[in-house]
Amino acid sequence: MSLTVSDFREVFGVAPEGSWRAPGRVNLIGEHTDYNDGLVLPIALPNRILVTASSRDDGRIAVASSGQPGVIEFAIDELAPGSVGDWAAYPAGAAWVLRESGYAIGGANLLFESDLPSGAGLSSSAALLCATSVALLGLRDLEADPAEVARLAQKAENQYVGAPVGLMDQMASMCCTEGHALYFDIRAMSTGQIPFDPAADGLALLVVDVKAPHRHVDGEYAARRKSCEQAAAELGVPALRSIGYDDLDDALSRLGDDVVRRRVRHVVTEIRRVEEAVELMRAGRLRDVGPLFTASHVSLRDDFEITVPELDVAVDTALEAGALGARMTGGGFGGCIIALTEADQADAVLSAIEKAFAEHGFNAPSSLAASPSAGASRVG
Repeated sequence: MSLTVSDFREVFGVAPEGSWRAPGRVNLIGEHTDYNDGLVLPIALPNRILVTASSRDDGRIAVASSGQPGVIEFAIDELAPGSVGDWAAYPAGAAWVLRESGYAIGGANLLFESDLPSGAGLSSSAALLCATSVALLGLRDLEADPAEVARLAQKAENQYVGAPVGLMDQMASMCCTEGHALYFDIRAMSTGQIPFDPAADGLALLVVDVKAPHRHVDGEYAARRKSCEQAAAELGVPALRSIGYDDLDDALSRLGDDVVRRRVRHVVTEIRRVEEAVELMRAGRLRDVGPLFTASHVSLRDDFEITVPELDVAVDTALEAGALGARMTGGGFGGCIIALTEADQADAVLSAIEKAFAEHGFNAPSSLAASPSAGASRVG
């Protein structure tokens, strides 16, 4: 349920001037390719972070959340990395980077609410940064290119919050369009809108949060990235994107470490799977994308080794129950799977996963609808 004007008045003592939203995202295919200068294919979710806002003339920003107690307030001119902590570091970081980039933002009251599940790997942090940014800009009628806002949100998360994230999540939150996936080429910094509307083809895209204790530890992520960088250096290329699919066998033969070889094989084949998925979507052959999802999961499980039992059981069960394809999505070590199913089989697939989780003694999973939605916008 959305917050009301009376909620805002109760918190800040004034009426709101508008509301802005920024969605979470799920990546259809292209996992751990971003820091290898590769290709990704996310969609924006209907689930979003909503910011209701009013302007202030004292150069201060006050933030409150329906999910957090109290109000946190800070002066825009005093912002510096580390100056605001906890969840408020994200809106503070958005204000800091906009100020540093020359945008004449002013003081504001910001009230946040979210229907994005936390800890599910659906990019609530990028949505929070993007929602704050469009609200602060919108309050002052400031124009900014969506891709530029995405880059600034990434900078805020990197430099203010201190999280070494890539650009995919912010680009999806800002630049996706309804009924499309965002084809984002990291090396070229170019985007395209690819038709992707499962419901129109009698299909459904299930997103299932496996509720695994999140094991996406910094050490594991850093180790995968280091392996990729090590391989690129050994092969004499700036990034693994430079290894063509047809040149993969030759490249693998030049690498001495089996773990590094498997990491490279995942990245190069995953980039190829993104290209194939885009070709199929453009041709209107969404059902044929399913096997690419499954092949991606096998690669992430066996070559990149970032799945956990909950993810594997969910994928295997979805396929056994009739899904056209399924894969883990996100950073791994927990989070979500996606499953492409016939629309009339979606409930049966989800029920099968729930039953399998109960039999394995796992936490009960949850699911959400994944209709491809629009990026950040003003809503009121």
